[in-house]
Amino acid sequence: MTINILLVDDEAIDLEWLRVRVEAAQCPGLRVAGTVKSGFAALACMKEERIDIVLSDIRMPIMSGFEFARKAKEINPEVRIAFISGHEDFSYAKEAIQLEAYDYLLKPVDDDELATMIEGLCAKVEEDRRHRSSLSEALPYVQRELLLRWFQEASPVTAEERLAEYMAPFIEKGTAVALIDADDLERYSKEMTVEERRALWTSVEQHLMDSVRTKGLGNLMNGFANRFVLLATGGVGIGQELEELIRAFGERFPFTLTVGLGDRAYSQDELHYSYRQAEMALSIKWVLGKNRVIRDITSQQPVKSGTVHIERIFEEVLQAILDYDLVKIDDGLTAIFRPDYAPHRKSEAYDLIIRMTSKLHGDLQQLNENLYELLNWESHQPDVLFEFETMNDIVSWLRRRLFELSELLFVKRRKHDRKLIADIRSYVGERLDNKVTLKEVAAKFDFTPNYLGHLFKAETGMGFSDFMNDVRMKRACELLDDPRLKVYEIADRIGYKNVIYFNRSFKQATGMTPREYRKKNKI
Repeated sequence: MTINILLVDDEAIDLEWLRVRVEAAQCPGLRVAGTVKSGFAALACMKEERIDIVLSDIRMPIMSGFEFARKAKEINPEVRIAFISGHEDFSYAKEAIQLEAYDYLLKPVDDDELATMIEGLCAKVEEDRRHRSSLSEALPYVQRELLLRWFQEASPVTAEERLAEYMAPFIEKGTAVALIDADDLERYSKEMTVEERRALWTSVEQHLMDSVRTKGLGNLMNGFANRFVLLATGGVGIGQELEELIRAFGERFPFTLTVGLGDRAYSQDELHYSYRQAEMALSIKWVLGKNRVIRDITSQQPVKSGTVHIERIFEEVLQAILDYDLVKIDDGLTAIFRPDYAPHRKSEAYDLIIRMTSKLHGDLQQLNENLYELLNWESHQPDVLFEFETMNDIVSWLRRRLFELSELLFVKRRKHDRKLIADIRSYVGERLDNKVTLKEVAAKFDFTPNYLGHLFKAETGMGFSDFMNDVRMKRACELLDDPRLKVYEIADRIGYKNVIYFNRSFKQATGMTPREYRKKNKI
């Protein structure tokens, strides 16, 4: 089993020397979890990862080694601490003793002396773990197995004598069963090796065992399906205690806990029913959400009411995707998965989402687009859906993917539209000597005149006729820069058969006549 050691010294050279010597120590499972230069950084490490041993300098700026040690003990009362200092002072040794430090070494530290100290620290950590393990084994193994299997019975059959003897003290005190589920553990650990998963589960188990024992919540045991079973003997505030357990767990691990809590029991039948209540409470985590305590599900479980016009909403969501309207996409998802009509099981949600995405894919195919290629889904049935544990997780995932789809289509369409406008500009520019109409251009590029007019307005900020006039006037200015060309020749080249009309149009566009333009530009 891994033993995590944290090294703290504000002197970089001393810190590196210490790291090299510790890593060379002959202590199985010893791992340097971090090397830091201040007590503040060390405390941050301890909040992120369980530390078993700390080797710390004493004289450090702002926060001394002793101050750090006191705060470290608040985070993990069982951490083993040893001090290394370059100063020999009786007051230092006295304070180290008061802090229950394992040892106090003076710099320069002899290699053998350091190795002996590390070996002793590792032995102490292993002894602590054996002690904790014996405490957690308050239930003999056979009785624990019998109890768990008894809980799994469909009805509360009379417990055999040795199990009844064990349950008696719990029933006498009044005990509620709590099922503790590690949310998203499978999804979080799926890329880990077998050894890494085992180490993660061990750290979760050890953390919960320590927390339950420290808070005096009751007896905790490993249950089925990666769940823990807690026989909660705490008072009426057990719900609040479990909420605190969840909060502390979230600060320690990158995932959360959800707890299903049954009623307090004073008989075998009631205890069995309390387990069933906890089990039912966890089953509705799918709807109510995770990272919380769930109880009294009969009053919390949503009841489906009314009807949802799914096909119509699917159409609205598709249009919102095409319009790049993220608000309406979200509104559509909210309508489909509204609380009083949401799927109560994963399989229902899976079927609904497959139905929705299949509909979107079919509609997009009519626009020469492929939903699964755009979103890079490996199959038409994304199994990732079953990795999520709550409906909110699935809806959040689906929302992100539909937002992504809408943006991809928007960007793709903008690129296509810009190329189209560039092609039309080129086409129009080659035919300025003729009267080019919107109808003619639309026919050339296989669009309806109305759609092309709308596209021009969206991409250029002007209608087609204004666009044509703008192109003509810009071309007129280019031609007017050539003094060899007559004004009437220029008018003819850009499609004006009447030079007077050209003069009027040019002045309206530029604020001056062609002659005034040439005079101003000295042409």
